[in-house]
Amino acid sequence: MTPKEYLKQAYRLDKRIDQELLKLEELKALAKCTQTVSYEERILSGTKQREPHFVRVLEKVWRQEEKINQQVDKFVDLKEQMSIMIDELENVDHNLVLSYRYVHGWTWEEIARVLHADRSTILRWHSKALSLVHLPEEPILI
Repeated sequence: MTPKEYLKQAYRLDKRIDQELLKLEELKALAKCTQTVSYEERILSGTKQREPHFVRVLEKVWRQEEKINQQVDKFVDLKEQMSIMIDELENVDHNLVLSYRYVHGWTWEEIARVLHADRSTILRWHSKALSLVHLPEEPILI
């Protein structure tokens, strides 16, 4: 794995968490839906579920929240490991470019504006920083 591939993981994991949050919102909306009540006599067989629909949906909500929490924990650990790796760079410009780009998710234009440099200079610093940075001994992989 190259340093660039490693650093791009945070963006992908962030987008995956966003997707899981959308699923969670859909489940929560489903849990709020009312189900019609039938007053007819029901014959319960071994194949029918005895729990109300909303209870099953709430269990799915809980499982989805657990999944999201695990991904968020991994995301935080990954960003911390990335920050430590980036902080090892001696050149401040290289350090800032990688940090703004991969830890904070800024665009090239935002980085150029803050560092008062043109986009080509930022890209040159980025390329140089990637050649100097070293992956952690045990990188977090997603």
